[in-house]
Amino acid sequence: MIAKTKLDIMDGRTALGIEFGSTRIKSVLIGSDLSPIAAGSFEWENTLENGIWTYSLEDIWKGLRVSYRKMATEVFEEYGETLTTIGSIGFSAMMHGYMAFDQQEELLVPFRTWRNSITADAEKLLTEAFEYNIPQRWSIAHLYQAILNQEEHVGEVHFLTTLAGYIHWQMTGQKVLGVGDASGMFPIDTETRNYDQKMLQIFDELTEGTAFTQDLNKILPKVLLAGEEAGTLTQEGAYLLDPTGTLQAGIPLCPPEGDAGTGMVATNSVRQRTGNVSAGTSAFAMIVLEEKLKTVHPEIDLVTTPMGDLVAMVHTNNCSSEINAWVNLFKEFSESLGLDVSGEKLYTMLFEKALEGSPDCGGMLSYGYYSGENITGMNEGRPLFVRTPESQFDLANFMRLHLSSAFGAMRIGMEILKKENIQIDKLVGHGGIFKTPEVGQRILAAAMEAPVTVMETAGEGGAWGIALLAAYQAEEETVSLADFLEKRVFAESEGVTLEPKEEDLQGYSEFIERYEKGLTIEKEAINALK
Repeated sequence: MIAKTKLDIMDGRTALGIEFGSTRIKSVLIGSDLSPIAAGSFEWENTLENGIWTYSLEDIWKGLRVSYRKMATEVFEEYGETLTTIGSIGFSAMMHGYMAFDQQEELLVPFRTWRNSITADAEKLLTEAFEYNIPQRWSIAHLYQAILNQEEHVGEVHFLTTLAGYIHWQMTGQKVLGVGDASGMFPIDTETRNYDQKMLQIFDELTEGTAFTQDLNKILPKVLLAGEEAGTLTQEGAYLLDPTGTLQAGIPLCPPEGDAGTGMVATNSVRQRTGNVSAGTSAFAMIVLEEKLKTVHPEIDLVTTPMGDLVAMVHTNNCSSEINAWVNLFKEFSESLGLDVSGEKLYTMLFEKALEGSPDCGGMLSYGYYSGENITGMNEGRPLFVRTPESQFDLANFMRLHLSSAFGAMRIGMEILKKENIQIDKLVGHGGIFKTPEVGQRILAAAMEAPVTVMETAGEGGAWGIALLAAYQAEEETVSLADFLEKRVFAESEGVTLEPKEEDLQGYSEFIERYEKGLTIEKEAINALK
């Protein structure tokens, strides 16, 4: 096996995926069998500057290089080979947000991430005008809000893209974007697999008489489907990725994608009636639709697969951040006692403890809202833990509470899709919250009221997904992405499926009823703690 992998590395029969997640930039190199052979990562966090959640360009490039270097170092240490070429490369990142550049290719304002809830007016006006839900985090909402606010820079916007699109542009010189990521910038017409031209015309009418006089069609990236040519790594791009000069230019890149699309790929969920739940700092459930929704729902995003098929997405801004905060507190406590407990062991122990808790979480309540939450109508976030004197306050219930709360807003959103009679044949969970066997999966099954499958690759996440999209570049045009995944990638991957238990379903129903009633407390906390 090692000998075969060495040959893959030497001959460039590899694919590299690099994903910019909310808290980690991860690089995954896969071999000709499409399984990971080396990985590297860089931990980072967004910062709140002048009321805006952002990442600096310096951190973006530092994180990319560190992540790549760690992966390349692992290749050398494990296989004795220096990475000079790669079969194909793909970049993905958190969807949405706002990266606007002028004609000199300078960033006009700091990167505004998906986490910001500052575009309420634009969200309302665009949704009404388009008759199509435009969430606050979408790029077009950020642009229109800047226009409404009469921000000075709007007349200078020459190119608008996402984080993945920005990285790809710097690597190849190509201003392109995968259709899945593009669908979080501006609505996609699923017939043409391109930006909806009628809505572009409506936007032009909305912005008449403002400082924004540009043709929106010309400042948005070109839309590409999975497998289409998206440029090659330039010499400048190679140095940006690997400043040692070891990596060669000329490597083909796949269209850059968003984390929603890579999540679909990593879970084999690109066919109609399949779905997946990605759980990390944010969380989203995505269901590939057979037909359009009957009604416009402000709680439901409509995005696409990397091939342009319509997807209903229940997106929540908050998921695991509060869990991570409490685990870090427990780690600090253990260190104060002189105990050397690894983070992985601590997470495993605490997660497993959660299954000892009551299905209704002991009558307690929590909101892990670090930022606003569209589904529950919160413009800002205040992490909150509430209990009564009668609550069953112990470690098991405490951990179960926070895991259950991580899926609370998502459960509310999924209730809407139930009313649309959306059919789901398969639901796959992925992300770090599922690394501990059974725990997150079991609680999610109760929250979604459906069986949940977790595969062995659940922890690899989107970096592996974009590596697979990069590998798909080399496939024949006659092979569909769905067939490529089903027959080549997941042919022997069955995963573990858990049906929701009756007591878990009942307990979660009791919990979510308490969760919805308690939203007024969260609102009061937001108003009180300004």
